[in-house]
Amino acid sequence: MILKVVFGALLCVLIADFVTGSVHWLEDAYGSEAWPIIGPLVIKPNILHHHEPRHFTRKTWWQSSWDLVCLWGVVLLAAWGLGVLTWHLWLIAALGANANQIHKWAHRTPRENGRLIFLLQRWKIIQTPRHHAGHHTNPKNSRYCVITNLLNPVLDGIDFWARLEALIFHVTGCRRRVDPSVPASFYDNGRLAVPRVR
Repeated sequence: MILKVVFGALLCVLIADFVTGSVHWLEDAYGSEAWPIIGPLVIKPNILHHHEPRHFTRKTWWQSSWDLVCLWGVVLLAAWGLGVLTWHLWLIAALGANANQIHKWAHRTPRENGRLIFLLQRWKIIQTPRHHAGHHTNPKNSRYCVITNLLNPVLDGIDFWARLEALIFHVTGCRRRVDPSVPASFYDNGRLAVPRVR
């Protein structure tokens, strides 16, 4: 019974990491400041984050997590309405709603984070600053999952995001947007022209 709960909790962590990583990828790859409401509230701060990675460390928990809290709140309400609300979904939602906070910790110093967060990072229970730094290395097209260090090596190792972008282009003709924080030398006619960062 205990093993089943532990396995279930670990699976929930990985699901939360993948879902929030997918949202992060979508923001980075296709998000536009021109989108109504989401553009100025979500995409613009995300673009700023690529230019100034530590800028959002000055934000409060609510300022950096409100959008995820709202999104996961809707998911929980829908699950409750459908009668499928379980502890698993509560755990996924709690982690998902705090993904930006965990992300923020990966940009702060051990002194800023305090001993508990430092230990959680050191024991690799939550994502480490060193691991997350790979996302901010040009061309900034890898390591989208920010809760743990576990999924990124797998997803990047199979070129998951690049293959997904290729599928989207094949089906819709829509290309990944140019990241203004990445030097032009990494692009060829608006497309990333370098091997993906591992």
